[in-house]
Amino acid sequence: MTIPPDPTDEQRRKRRHRNERIVAGVLLLTLSALTVAFIFWNRAEKEALRRDRRYIPRQQEITPEILMLQEYVRIDSSNPAGIAEGAEWLAARLRAGGVEPEIIESTPGYLNVYARLPGRTPGEGLLLFNHIDVVPPGEGWDHPPFEGVIKMNQLHGRGVIDMKALAICQLLAFLHVAQSGEPPAHDLVFLATAEEESGSVHGMQWLLRNRPDIFEGLSYGLTEGGVTEMFSERISYFGIEIGGKQRVTVNLDLPDLHSAQKLRVSLEPHITSMEPERVIPGVRSYFQRIAPTRIAFGELLGDVDAAIASGAYWRLPYAYRELTQNTLWVSAATEFGGGAQLTVVMRNLPDEQPDDRIAWLASRAARYGAKVRDVPQREGPVPLSTEETRLFAILTEEASSRYGAPAGPQVLYSSTNDCRLLRSPNFVCYGISPYPVDFFESLSIHNKNERITLDRFMEGVAFLQNVIVAWAAET
Repeated sequence: MTIPPDPTDEQRRKRRHRNERIVAGVLLLTLSALTVAFIFWNRAEKEALRRDRRYIPRQQEITPEILMLQEYVRIDSSNPAGIAEGAEWLAARLRAGGVEPEIIESTPGYLNVYARLPGRTPGEGLLLFNHIDVVPPGEGWDHPPFEGVIKMNQLHGRGVIDMKALAICQLLAFLHVAQSGEPPAHDLVFLATAEEESGSVHGMQWLLRNRPDIFEGLSYGLTEGGVTEMFSERISYFGIEIGGKQRVTVNLDLPDLHSAQKLRVSLEPHITSMEPERVIPGVRSYFQRIAPTRIAFGELLGDVDAAIASGAYWRLPYAYRELTQNTLWVSAATEFGGGAQLTVVMRNLPDEQPDDRIAWLASRAARYGAKVRDVPQREGPVPLSTEETRLFAILTEEASSRYGAPAGPQVLYSSTNDCRLLRSPNFVCYGISPYPVDFFESLSIHNKNERITLDRFMEGVAFLQNVIVAWAAET
C-alpha cells in the first residue's frame, strides 16, 4: 500500500482559498436569491395592501347625499315627537324634488309619509318602504348618537344603518325617476312608516287596515333585511332576503314557581335540535346558493337532503339548522299573581300555522297546570317570495356588476321586517342592503356606536338608483 505524502503548505493554502471562494459564491447566490424574493414579496404585499386597504380609512368627499343622511340621523326619532319631525323632514325633501307627498297620522303623534308616481301601465307596481323610528340609543356611545359625527370615513349615529341610510337611498332613487321626465313602466311608491321597531302597530299594520288604497296596484316591495356577507372587506355573498321565520309570543300562567320551572325544563329540548323537521324549497335554494361561498359545511349545504340521509346534518351550525326547525325560547320562571308565569317565544317555519303551534304548546303546558293567559304576538304563515321575477334578476345583476359578488336568496332565522306583513301569493317582497355592511358594523345595529362607512353608503346610493331606473324602464 502506498501512503500519499503530506500536502505542502502551499497546497494547503490553495485548497483553503478554493474552499473560501466556493463558500463565498454560495453565500452570494443565496443572498441574491433572498434579495430577489424579498423584492417580489415586498411588491406583492404593497399591491395587496393597496387593493385591500383593511383598517385604513379612505378619504371621502362629503357629498350632498352624505349631508342629507347626516341631517336625517340628527333627528332623534326614538320617540313620537322625533318620528313626526322625521316625517316632516322626508316630506320636505319630496316637495323640494317636485313630488307632493301625503302625511298620514296613523295614531296620535305617529306620522307616515306616502308618495306615488303613476306608471304607464296599471298594476305590477313597486313599493319602496322604510321606517322612520329607531330604537333608543342607550348608554356608552363614543360619539353622541344624534349628532351625526363623521370620523375616519364613517358616519356615527343611532339608526344610520337601521334604517335611515337605506331610506335615503330609496328617497334619492324615487326622486331620480320623478325628475327624469319619463313615467315609470308601473306605479312607483315611496312609503316611510311611523313605527316598525316595536311591532309596526302604528305603522304598517295600521296602514294595511285603514289605508288599503296605498297598496292598490302594487305587486312588489323593497326594504331592509338582506345581508352583505364580507371577507377581507369585499362582499363574498350578496343576500336578498326572501323571507324568514315567524314569531309567536305566548304568556303562560302556572299554579306555582316549581311547576313553572318544571315546564321550562321540559321545553328545553325544543329550544334547538340536532335534526331537521323539514326543508322547505326556499331554504333548500338558499343553502345551495351559499354553499360555494362557504369555507366549511359547503358540501352539506350544497345537498342538504343527502346530508340528512347520511346522518351528517347535525354537523351544521344552529343558524342553518334553525331554518329547518320550529324552535322556541323560554323566559325564566317568575312569581306572578299568587302563582307563576312563563313567556314562550316560538320561532316557526315561514309556512307554519301559528294556531297549531299554540295548541301544541298549550297541550304540553297543561301537564304542569299551565294555561295560556294571552298571545301578544302571532305571526304567520308567510310564504317565501319567489326568486323568479325581473326585479330579483335586476338586483342580482347589479350586485354582480358593482361588487363582483355572487348574489342570491337569503332566509332569516331570527330578525324580521315589515315584509312579513305584506308577503302573499300576489305580493313579492325583498329585503336588501344596497351597500356593504361589515361584521363589526352589523354588531352596532340596536347597540352602541352604530355607524356606516361613507364610501360604501355612496355605493349603495348608486346601486339602488341603477336598480330602480332599470325597473322603471321595463315595459
